[in-house]
Amino acid sequence: MRQIFNVMADYILNEHNKEEFPPAHTAEHLLNQTMIRMFDCGRSFNAHVERKKSKMSFHLEQKPSRVDEREIERRMNELIEEDLPVTFEFVTRDNLPDDVSLDRLPDDASETIRLVRIGDYDVCPCIGKHVRSTSQIGRFELLGTNWDEQEHSFRVRFKIV
Repeated sequence: MRQIFNVMADYILNEHNKEEFPPAHTAEHLLNQTMIRMFDCGRSFNAHVERKKSKMSFHLEQKPSRVDEREIERRMNELIEEDLPVTFEFVTRDNLPDDVSLDRLPDDASETIRLVRIGDYDVCPCIGKHVRSTSQIGRFELLGTNWDEQEHSFRVRFKIV
């Protein structure tokens, strides 16, 4: 059984020790899915998302080109402008959609999971704060990138303005 909510519920499923900046946190979801679609990689393995600037790291097969970097920024701003709705859905672990992984949830996470959907673009478990639609994010500005050849790690630094 699935329930869809456009606003946060008044109860807490799992403790959360962080106060996100909703526009940047929502952009984090978009960037994860953009990287998955562009580079066939997993979601970021390390993320530090803040109000002033953020960074996310991804394991990739090869270093993206400067053209790829500009395309990441272009796609992110296109998604933001699309004004995609951000909704929440509560499901039990045994009713998860096929494309949702619980690999990153803590072992003590509740039986009921909150999924965050951004239009038809992204869905993942998350208990953080988000904007109501992508147009509330602002503009995504790519500040720079770093490539670690040995680790095949690509770090994206960005800010929301």
